[in-house]
Amino acid sequence: MVSLLVLYVVSGILLILLAIPLIRKKIKPNGLYGFRVKQTMSDPELWYAVNCYSGKWLLFCGVVIVFSSIFFYLIPGISVDAYALICLAVFILVFAISLGKSWQFMKKESAQKSI
Repeated sequence: MVSLLVLYVVSGILLILLAIPLIRKKIKPNGLYGFRVKQTMSDPELWYAVNCYSGKWLLFCGVVIVFSSIFFYLIPGISVDAYALICLAVFILVFAISLGKSWQFMKKESAQKSI
């Protein structure tokens, strides 16, 4: 189970590290890294706004994943299967919320720009 703990903690830390340059608006529009959709790729101003916002959600995801994986690991008697599934569920849930919120923000920002 220690290997699963390491996997989830490292995954959370990786998300945190990937979020920081996005939040600081250091990543230019590109084809590999960031919130890459037609609207953001075609408008650099929108790119930076949306990626800053989604970076904050990505940071939130990373923190939640790190702390929840440690928390569930410390539950006495939890089975390996239960631990793996709970951590996976947390990962999917926070990532889905992050993606949904970022998509809503992008839609709102692009609609305001077209007015």
